[in-house]
Amino acid sequence: MEDHFLNKIFKAENYSTDDFQKIIQSYQEIHIKKGDYFLREGKVANHYWFIQSGLVRSYAIDPSGKDISTNFYAGGDLLIDWPSFFMRQPIRENIQAITDCACWQLDFNTFQNLFHSIEAFREQGRANLVKSYFTLKNHTISIIADQAKERYLKLIKEKPELSQNVSLKHLASYLGITDTSLSRIRKEIALEK
Repeated sequence: MEDHFLNKIFKAENYSTDDFQKIIQSYQEIHIKKGDYFLREGKVANHYWFIQSGLVRSYAIDPSGKDISTNFYAGGDLLIDWPSFFMRQPIRENIQAITDCACWQLDFNTFQNLFHSIEAFREQGRANLVKSYFTLKNHTISIIADQAKERYLKLIKEKPELSQNVSLKHLASYLGITDTSLSRIRKEIALEK
């Protein structure tokens, strides 16, 4: 149990032994194949996941029918649609596996039970929500205030596996630029090395 993936997420020293075991045993290991969906637009999120391995992309469809990447998730990340999961409203994005994924899943009812019965779990959940908000806020400001090259370099530094596993089109849409611009940026970077 010491090397269990969830031990990296939930630190035993923050919980009583009983609470820690209850949390770890509540999660279900699942595997999602490349191309399969965690959630589709219009559905209500009844689960959330910790990604153990693999890559995931969330995207929304704009009014012209083009898909725009809204986030990428990799090993160690929490994959959740906060408004859908907590407000029980339909999701406005699609969340799809880019590669085969191994995940740890928790359903809404079990989450509610843990959230209301274990204070440390509740506090960690709040911390995850705040971290997610800051990440979204920083990305939004970056789209406005940073050069595209800067945004690309930051993304690849944070999640280097994206450059090999995600299409240029999907990366570009997340960065708020065209795939032609991203191609030019990547060539510039290659020439600088």
